[in-house]
Amino acid sequence: MENWQRQMWILWVGVLLCSSSYTMVIPLLPLFLPELGVENDSIYWWAGVVQSSAFLVGAVMAPLWGSMADKYGKRKMVIRAGLSLSVVYALTALVHSPWELVGIRLLHGFVGGFVPASMAIVASIAPERRMGWSLGMMQAATMTGSIMGPLLGGLLSHAFGQRQSFIVAASFILLATIAVMLFVKEGKAGTPSTNSPEPAVRGAYRAALHNRQLINLLLLLLLFQLSVNMVQPLLTLHIADMRGNVQDVAATAGFVLSLIGIAGILASPQWGKMGEKSGYLRVLIICLIASGCVISLQYFVHELWLFTIVQFTFGLFLAGIVPVVNTLVVRSTDTAFRGRSFGMTTSANQLGSLLGPLIGGGLGKFLGIQWLFVATGTLLVTAGITVAMRAVAMRIPQQGQKAYSDQTH
Repeated sequence: MENWQRQMWILWVGVLLCSSSYTMVIPLLPLFLPELGVENDSIYWWAGVVQSSAFLVGAVMAPLWGSMADKYGKRKMVIRAGLSLSVVYALTALVHSPWELVGIRLLHGFVGGFVPASMAIVASIAPERRMGWSLGMMQAATMTGSIMGPLLGGLLSHAFGQRQSFIVAASFILLATIAVMLFVKEGKAGTPSTNSPEPAVRGAYRAALHNRQLINLLLLLLLFQLSVNMVQPLLTLHIADMRGNVQDVAATAGFVLSLIGIAGILASPQWGKMGEKSGYLRVLIICLIASGCVISLQYFVHELWLFTIVQFTFGLFLAGIVPVVNTLVVRSTDTAFRGRSFGMTTSANQLGSLLGPLIGGGLGKFLGIQWLFVATGTLLVTAGITVAMRAVAMRIPQQGQKAYSDQTH
């Protein structure tokens, strides 16, 4: 096994544990709100606020952490984020009001960045010919964690209460950080500047404004995260409605939510390989349109078993979007800009994840969650059609990314 592969697999384990800790806690937070005194008539609103609060700060901080990763070393940023997040998850177990939970989530957004910094390391060390596969495997790590997290979080919540699951989540991210500290040896970092990192952040935005392809990809990520997160935070409540009560629903919700992760493990590397062979744009268009069509079918679903099947199918197509976009981002920027580019993609993800739950929580209160499935599907299909139309209009070949990059710069 080559050195870059060893480094990648160590980071794969770290991202797996980080994703597990996140999904062990966050998807089940709406079920934690009644324990904090939230009434049923306002639970949708609070679910949206709690979900969005971390992304508000994260969208602002991500480019800063990305800039610091390029200047001081990506490994240091992984360790910083991991140690900080372990403290944040532990503190979550101590909250006693919804506003305290919002405050902890804001702190979560401030210190985050473990996964994008890990992705940036892999993107910097992987050979160009293995880039799609490498980033697909890293995406599969997040998906694997998204299986373990809800399942373990649901079981722990059912057996011991949700506060204990927060402590376990803190332990997971701490283990991930220790693994990086012991086994990941990044190459020599850039020489730190004596100036504040803020000008570098402004420079990153200025550079991005002159990179048309990067701007398009950031906008696509924002729209994607907005559409998916309109409905995602409310799924546990929807599952409770289909079961007829909210008692003992955590384990069931954890199982159902983990299916998207199972689908991701199966599909993400395959989408990456298909992109390497047939062109990443083609894969992106297929995944956007197909995922939009599938999620829209949930409008007609009222049985939990059928809902589970549709969610799994949705996850198969969803798994191809983020790794393909990440690969296109890597190919549209040079190595020296890698940390900042992943910081900016994280910022776009965070902004979409901020707006999505707020919009979804408001619409869900007045229209019901069934219409949110339709809205999510419409946005995804529209994004896919837009990408296809731009590709045709600009005569971009679908057989290779080089031609795409040349036409869009």
